[in-house]
Amino acid sequence: MLPLNPADRRFEDYPVGAVFEFGSISLTEPEIIAFAKQFDPQDMHTDPVVAAAGATKGIIASGWHTVSAMMRMLADRYLPKNGLPSPGIDELRWPNPVRPGDVLRLRVTIMDARRSRSKPDRGLVFALVEMLNQRDEVVLTMKPINLIRTRTMTG
Repeated sequence: MLPLNPADRRFEDYPVGAVFEFGSISLTEPEIIAFAKQFDPQDMHTDPVVAAAGATKGIIASGWHTVSAMMRMLADRYLPKNGLPSPGIDELRWPNPVRPGDVLRLRVTIMDARRSRSKPDRGLVFALVEMLNQRDEVVLTMKPINLIRTRTMTG
């Protein structure tokens, strides 16, 4: 269980094998269309008539919109507020589409965690992030690497 106050979270709060679940967020059709018109203007995201006749059989959220919703949940519920820049993510996938009204939740599994050898005031946390809809279908997976400050210094 993560400390309730994000300002109190440190590397030691993210042990290997821990699973954290958060939710929920839902994207409406107008939100999906507005995001896509600005950032991913493909018909499957912006035009209900064309999308209904196409391969997606209706409007679906841009994968980048899904990532943005996931990031909001990570920032609000998982990451410490005294965060450090992330060195990146691996293996971003969208195995199923997000449709208007889907209720999404987040599951984060800590795969590995180790202290930095060069900077003992922080650790590296490797996680599997999964976003699931109300039918328990996975709609996003990724493997972020986060740098998180430690409570205690070693080395």
